[in-house]
Amino acid sequence: MVKFPGKTVLIVDDDEDIRTAIKAALEDFEVTIKTTGNGNQAVDMIQQEVPDLLVLDQMLPGRSGFLVMEKIRPMRKETGKPPVIMITANPGARHKVYAETLGVDVYINKPFRMEKLVKAAEQLLSGETGKEKKE
Repeated sequence: MVKFPGKTVLIVDDDEDIRTAIKAALEDFEVTIKTTGNGNQAVDMIQQEVPDLLVLDQMLPGRSGFLVMEKIRPMRKETGKPPVIMITANPGARHKVYAETLGVDVYINKPFRMEKLVKAAEQLLSGETGKEKKE
């Protein structure tokens, strides 16, 4: 497995079990992992220190994943960071299209195979293009 020491991943999900599972799955990358369960707190954390990868739930208290994306959009246009994996329990195709228009790099429906998220994270942390955007 590729290592990414010095890189930071921010995991944003209101389900603590999901945050814990994703954190455990990404620890082998040797990245610094930060977590929160609140969209407003996520925006604050990103504005203080832009992570190298954002794993973002769509439905969050405080501010939805979509509203987080809208808030950080100017920064992403300027720097291209952070790349975003959006995870969601909402199966609607309309939501996926909207997420992509907001610049989400990878959109994954819950429940998902952790290997899929890990592979997407590895590609985005490596800076690989041609990212998969579908479930």
